[in-house]
Amino acid sequence: MDEITTGLRGVVSAVVGIEDTAIALGSGDVEVLATPRVVAMVEAAAIAALGDRLALTTTSVGTHIDLRHLAPSPIGAVVTASAEVSAVEQRTITFSVEAHMADAVIAEGAHTRVVVRREGFGS
Repeated sequence: MDEITTGLRGVVSAVVGIEDTAIALGSGDVEVLATPRVVAMVEAAAIAALGDRLALTTTSVGTHIDLRHLAPSPIGAVVTASAEVSAVEQRTITFSVEAHMADAVIAEGAHTRVVVRREGFGS
């Protein structure tokens, strides 16, 4: 955890496919990028921000997300999600998150992850 500091940033990009749409994910009835897929992208960006800074015996798990999905992204659009560490308190890491399509912000918010021991987690 000593290596996790504010300002660390992760970025992921994807081309919106039919499998990413609200129809495919059951979150709506239009063929645009689904909000659950945007959530997954900003979580992936947060994980990328942490990189290999966690001990091999630990991982991070998402515990909270506050995301405003502001604009639609059609099939074929390139969407880039980013996450920047904004606070670190013991095992809790907070990120500022955004998603863009070209120069337009399509989503923004905050995401919290907690560092947990891999052994025994979920059992």
